[in-house]
Amino acid sequence: MESIRQVLAVLLVLGCLGGTLYWLRSKGAARLSVRGFGRSANRQMRLLEQLRLAPQHSLHMVKVGDKVLLVALSPGGCSVLSASGVAMQLEDRVAGQ
Repeated sequence: MESIRQVLAVLLVLGCLGGTLYWLRSKGAARLSVRGFGRSANRQMRLLEQLRLAPQHSLHMVKVGDKVLLVALSPGGCSVLSASGVAMQLEDRVAGQ
């Protein structure tokens, strides 16, 4: 009888952890990714930087091939902003990594 209670307690804790992870992922606060795992060497698109301006507004600097794009995200959609001056400085910084 005691072992059944322990198993149920463990399942309850795992369920709570899973629910919390699901909620955090839906809010964009948690990601499940491991650097160096998968096809990262062959990727053509890479997130260089991310800046959260508000809970639903953010700026993302993305490298696609040889181009660096600044993308603004909001509940109304996304916009690609000009990043001509930023791109050159960022390219130098990324090359130094």
